[in-house]
Amino acid sequence: MEAERALPRQDMAAARWALLLGNFVIGCGVMVVGGTLNDITNSLDISVQQGGHMIAIAALMMGLGAPILAGLVGSGDRRRLLTAAMLWFGLGHALCALAPNYAWLWPLRALTVLSAAVFTPQAAAVVGYMSTPAHRGRAITFVFMGWSIASVAGLPLAAWVGERMGWRVAMGAIAVGSLISAWAVHRAVPTGIRPPALSMRSWRKVFSSPLMMGLVAVTALQSTGQFTVLAYAAPYYKIGFGASSEQISFLFAWFGALALAGNLLLNRYVDRMGAARAVTATLGLMALSLLIWPLAHDVTTLAMVLVPWALSGFAANSGQQARLGGLSPRLTPALMSLNTSAIYLGHALGASGGGLVLSHSGYGQLHWLGLFWMLLAWAVSWWAWRAQQAQTRRRDERLSIIPPANT
Repeated sequence: MEAERALPRQDMAAARWALLLGNFVIGCGVMVVGGTLNDITNSLDISVQQGGHMIAIAALMMGLGAPILAGLVGSGDRRRLLTAAMLWFGLGHALCALAPNYAWLWPLRALTVLSAAVFTPQAAAVVGYMSTPAHRGRAITFVFMGWSIASVAGLPLAAWVGERMGWRVAMGAIAVGSLISAWAVHRAVPTGIRPPALSMRSWRKVFSSPLMMGLVAVTALQSTGQFTVLAYAAPYYKIGFGASSEQISFLFAWFGALALAGNLLLNRYVDRMGAARAVTATLGLMALSLLIWPLAHDVTTLAMVLVPWALSGFAANSGQQARLGGLSPRLTPALMSLNTSAIYLGHALGASGGGLVLSHSGYGQLHWLGLFWMLLAWAVSWWAWRAQQAQTRRRDERLSIIPPANT
């Protein structure tokens, strides 16, 4: 099972679709609290800040869980692991839907999302392990499209369901989807898939490299900047811009559709631009939206202000994956695990910082804190770009003075 040719084409396609479905359900589940935050705060009689704390706690669990669980799962059979992760995700959301109050909901939510920290990176490892090198990148990108589709369709639908039928119905729908996904994964993914486990040597090399850790920091900083605002988007759209339930769903769908379009454009041109330049450009576009945020006065102008940010949101994460993957193929598993952790830790820090701003200054100041983090991410990205260029020049100079081998 070490290459795609070991599987019949039809079986490989079925496995890819099953893993894409799993990532779609995972993406919907991770984002469901943000989409239904208005109803959660109303029905449980909690503040928006408390709702944000629940997002932060879940993100922290995923951020810390991604590298830790990557080491704990070892080299066991991945079909069983991925199936168990989706079953856990389904059971957890079913219990969340039945939670009587906030004191029960937040710890159940924190335990539930641990399966997301397992499924997404392991799905990428599995599909990469089953693929030939020539098709590996395309296969991994295909599986990750589940997250993009969740943002385009799942998040707006969750927001609409939350506004019309309540957050418990939305959580229940995620539970049902998780069970369907678990069945699909168990049916389609072959047995005996055991990608190599991460070694301590790989982790040491990553942690000792200022360039690699700098790039991971870029992911964390831009994720923090985005979630300073996005964690509170649903109540912000309602309170700050007077958006109706349908308009809130539209804004989520608008953002998601543009994000998917931006991701597709990046995938087409990233090799021509270079991943470092592409990421730095996307960070600049997100900073632009946060800078001109005060120009938005209603839903229509807000939709226009969101355009640069939406086109760059997913693209920045995809560009970072390409950037990290190009540094050292041998260290890619460790780098991807840390990058996933950085995304979720950024979610936690952004939601926490945004909650503090809301407590003291209200919604109108959220974008300034988000802009600060985004500019810091841009600066670190620019430094890493220059450092990588200098590293490449030094390597080329060393190679140019090595005498040719005698023949």
